[in-house]
Amino acid sequence: MTGTEEYEALLAPYAAAKPGEAHVRPGGPRPDSRLLLYFTSGSTGAPKAAICSQGRLAAAGHSLARRFRTTPDDVHYVCMPLFHGNAVMACWLPALAADAPVALRRRFSASAFLDDVRGYGATYFTYVGRAVQYLLATDPRPDDREHTLRLGFGTEAGAVDAARFAERFGVRLVEGYGATEGGASVQRTPDTPPGALGRAAAGDDLAVVDPETGRECPPAVLDGRGRLRNGDEAIGELVNRGRSHFEGYWRNPEAEAARTRDDRYWTGDLFFRDADGFLYFAGRTDDRLRVDSENLAAAMIENILARWEAAAAVAVYAVPDEVAGDQVMAAVALREGAAFDPEAFAAFLAAQPDLGTKMAPRYVRILTAMPVTATNKIHRAALRRSGFLCPEPVWHRVAGAYRPLDGPSLEALLAVYEAQGRRDLLER
Repeated sequence: MTGTEEYEALLAPYAAAKPGEAHVRPGGPRPDSRLLLYFTSGSTGAPKAAICSQGRLAAAGHSLARRFRTTPDDVHYVCMPLFHGNAVMACWLPALAADAPVALRRRFSASAFLDDVRGYGATYFTYVGRAVQYLLATDPRPDDREHTLRLGFGTEAGAVDAARFAERFGVRLVEGYGATEGGASVQRTPDTPPGALGRAAAGDDLAVVDPETGRECPPAVLDGRGRLRNGDEAIGELVNRGRSHFEGYWRNPEAEAARTRDDRYWTGDLFFRDADGFLYFAGRTDDRLRVDSENLAAAMIENILARWEAAAAVAVYAVPDEVAGDQVMAAVALREGAAFDPEAFAAFLAAQPDLGTKMAPRYVRILTAMPVTATNKIHRAALRRSGFLCPEPVWHRVAGAYRPLDGPSLEALLAVYEAQGRRDLLER
């Protein structure tokens, strides 16, 4: 049964009820009663309060409980904050539907993660990509595989980090996709290839659309290693052209109208689709870069940079070019004990076969820790605001080599922006 069918099945008894029939306690909640407001994470812009009804959340919990075969013998470890959908929709609700116990932690802790898992006998947990990076950055231990976990479910871990996690901890991470707003979801099937999230569920009408023209993007061309070769034309915004479960934003008609324009639900997320219909996440629309008239997706570059062994976490975003469009900037948090070696980094980039000529970062910001939101997602809006005018060390690529961007070199660069009338773009 699809998510749409489950939701409609929950509502059917009430829609068919005759006056006076008692299906619920008088005055009590119905499936279409508003249960809560869930705020979007605010990682790329201002948070918005998505309306969530009893029926939509119940359907989500039952669907995931069946998908992951949750039983009362499982223990769901909730280490993400309960004010965000990751913890409630992906961990607490399926446990509730299956009558499974839940272990709650006040806040995520990478150093205490395995001790908690062993102490509670946890079998299932949810994550966001940054949390996985924190776990991988801890020192390896001989007993890393001595635990009860069988599965992790979440978003934005990336294929490289997911493989590292499975190798080190012996736990499979399953990537999922479902908007907090309920407007679109992707269903994973056993034949889903590595790197893909799945396909549209039966009865759903999802398309990858060029947000500027409204036309559907052509299928992705992937090489033998599953790497994208035509990202400029294949990457677009994921759009639901059929019925969605989006129930609106609380007192925000402008944002609601932007989400549902042209009788479609626009997710705000970038995807590409292969010839078999499998969908691959490529980032947020806010993370789209325009470099030398070529469209790039930040997530695609991040997946490549994540292979660099010195990096604990990577975020890619646009900064204004001196003349027109954007340039690629990367913030890199190094692993403990590592130092940034500009020559080694340049050599690493040159060795990546799927790094396009426009993808190499023009600017690299070295951080001790990545800024994150309250839901442990990378705070991209904060990174974009500061650009390369930040207190941390920044390296500038000139003629293929990375040099420190400070003192006279920074002044000379800013003078070019001033001469081109684009200095104000650096101070947004």
